[in-house]
Amino acid sequence: MRKRTSNKTLLIGGVAALVILGGGGLWLATRGSDPATPAAAEGEAGHAEGEAGHAEGEAGHAEEAEAPEGRVELSAAQVQAAGITVVSVGSGGGAETRLAGRVEPMVDSRAAVAAAVGGRVERVLVAPGQSVRVGQPLVSLVSGEAATFRADADAAGASAEAARQAYERNRNLSEQGIVARQEVEASRAQYLSAEAATRAARARSAAAGSPNASGRLSVVSPISGVVGNVQVGPGGFVAQGGVVAEVSNPARVEMVFNAPPALAANVRPGAAMRVTGPSGEFDAVVTGVAADAGLNESGATVIRARPTSGTLPPAGSAVSGSVVTGQATAGGMTVPSEAVQTVDGNTVVFVQVEGGFQATQVLAGRQAAGRTEILRGLTGSERIASTNAFLLKAELAKGEAEHGH
Repeated sequence: MRKRTSNKTLLIGGVAALVILGGGGLWLATRGSDPATPAAAEGEAGHAEGEAGHAEGEAGHAEEAEAPEGRVELSAAQVQAAGITVVSVGSGGGAETRLAGRVEPMVDSRAAVAAAVGGRVERVLVAPGQSVRVGQPLVSLVSGEAATFRADADAAGASAEAARQAYERNRNLSEQGIVARQEVEASRAQYLSAEAATRAARARSAAAGSPNASGRLSVVSPISGVVGNVQVGPGGFVAQGGVVAEVSNPARVEMVFNAPPALAANVRPGAAMRVTGPSGEFDAVVTGVAADAGLNESGATVIRARPTSGTLPPAGSAVSGSVVTGQATAGGMTVPSEAVQTVDGNTVVFVQVEGGFQATQVLAGRQAAGRTEILRGLTGSERIASTNAFLLKAELAKGEAEHGH
């Protein structure tokens, strides 16, 4: 904003100078016109002060005249308090393609939890609609098959312990010269074999649900989510591989867009998107592109994306999005669309300068995925105001209005 000198201040300074000069004249009238007298000295001092004030006023006007057009002066603290973000000018360009899609659960957002072994349902520990965490028990089973797995693991562990003790004993006797070296090596091999058998038996027991000695085990949820359906009841029997409950995580959703086959070569993971859903617009980023992934024979490309701002609507909601495709133009520049403002009919961006921002006129091009192409007016090395840039426009208009008065 321009610095202005108050007319009221100049008026007060002029009146003060007149009083000083008037007082000096009265003193000269009563004491004489000798320039060496104190009255004459005081009069000349007052006259000098008046001229200094006049010079200061002219300097203020000169400073005002030198203030550049379109300058908004803000300190770093004021920029931070206003929530204005400063970003670099990006490179880019290309064409915009609009796509239709839907919100779908992620692959890892659903789980049909099944029993690893057959057994009798002793207790059902959850109900439909209940939230569960990873590893939380859903159903308690009693299984004879699981009891066998546990017994085999315990027996294998006991055999491995006996083999270990035999190996240690033979090794000590061999050091004393009582047992031949061949016997030590044979006992060591038996010990290693028993250890391997123990690991295999314990792995089978763990895969069955880590049952206790009585064959009781818990079927646990592999994901965090909400129980959707419980398919067993207390006292019933569930076969090996039978589903006991379904769990889904409604927060684990993503957007899936169907695109023409040719688009697979022009879109890469990490590309920005601008998506419109039932609750409004939000930014997103491409997470995966799969060519020939359509369910029909059209060979459609599937583009998956996740939001970078806002939240997704529920699964099944329809969405539409725009993505920038094609090769970037040589020397092309893009800026966030919110950085582009209109001032007095001109398209401008606010470039950061020392002590504030300078409105710089630009020629804007295409818009896509929340960014605007800049065809002329920037070099690409500038840093510009992005978020809340409209506040600078308002401040600039306010300063011009005050200057007009």
